Amino acid sequence: MSKDGVDARRRRLLQITTGLGVVGSAFAAAPFALSMMPSARARAAGAPVEIDIGKLEPGMVRTEEWRGKPVWFLRRTPEMLNSLKQDQAFLADPASQKSDQPAYVDPQTRSIKPETLILVGICTHLGCSPDKRVEAGGASGLGPDWPGGFFCPCHGSKFDLAGRVFKNVPAPTNLVVPPHSYKDDNTIIVGVDTKGKGAA
Repeated sequence: MSKDGVDARRRRLLQITTGLGVVGSAFAAAPFALSMMPSARARAAGAPVEIDIGKLEPGMVRTEEWRGKPVWFLRRTPEMLNSLKQDQAFLADPASQKSDQPAYVDPQTRSIKPETLILVGICTHLGCSPDKRVEAGGASGLGPDWPGGFFCPCHGSKFDLAGRVFKNVPAPTNLVVPPHSYKDDNTIIVGVDTKGKGAA
């Protein structure tokens, strides 16, 4: 017995029992708490993606993944932007009236900032991934009149440097522009639009 009349062994046993009870409760609660949180895979599948394009050179395309899909980032040159005005007659939907893009992008450049194009890199025909053949002319293998853009080798669909589909090809609509916004001049958030709304 201690000076205050309490058995030290009983006190120690009570402390050990209480400690084990707390630890046991924590272990029992952990699976329940984890079940309430989405898995890392689920978060990655729908979460916005932040991309730094500061080192993307003019004329270059970069591919990132969002919701399991390839997303292309193209830094367009003045020559590329000029080509968008010249291929209007060859396009099925030059003003992007029948295609999927946010309302806040320009319907012809299909971008917030003219020099930066952001597209989902999946053909609107049967879901193939087009080649990133941005070069113009015969070097692309598509003939001397090719203005530059994207070509789907599966069934021959062609898209210009704004992702707009050419006439008389299988793809019915322009390539999709995902919802996106700029965090700063070089950082793009794909999956959240200019009003902070996420993609449905």
